[in-house]
Amino acid sequence: MTGKHNDHGQWCSMACVAGLAVTVAGLLLSAGCYTLGSGLPREYRALYIPTFGNQTDQPVLTSAATAACKREFQNDGTVELVNANNASSILRVTLVKYETKDLRYGEGGQAKTAQEYRLYLTARVVMENATTGEVLLDQAISGDTDFDVVGDLTAAKRNALPDAAEDLAHEIVSAVVDGWYD
Repeated sequence: MTGKHNDHGQWCSMACVAGLAVTVAGLLLSAGCYTLGSGLPREYRALYIPTFGNQTDQPVLTSAATAACKREFQNDGTVELVNANNASSILRVTLVKYETKDLRYGEGGQAKTAQEYRLYLTARVVMENATTGEVLLDQAISGDTDFDVVGDLTAAKRNALPDAAEDLAHEIVSAVVDGWYD
């Protein structure tokens, strides 16, 4: 092999690597609408969450939904949960709807009875700048879970509540953390 042939081989290798780098960079730039991490501005990441308001006829929802939401934010890690005095933003959540819908029926004597239900929780979620009171986010958000009736319906609803609260919390965190992209 001559020196000229080796130089040509190195040049081809370098050209291939450079071409690949340009291609990858182009793909990354063309996917500009995709972002890693949260779009939530850093200045709003010290978050205070007061106990949820509750306009439903289910008083037990308040503590379950508030606790689930705080856990979900802690698991996500994007925001720091702080007290009101140290907050840059405040998340005010009011539970506005609690309902169940029949999903599946079974035979029970003369009449058909529901065997599976879906439990829905809907909340009004308002995020405010803690200093100015400017509303940063204002939307209705829902969570749900499906459950089977084993025993009586009241007990089955009570047992399904934590799962619905967790789903609602997940949806709230998603709206707050990821809802900032245009």
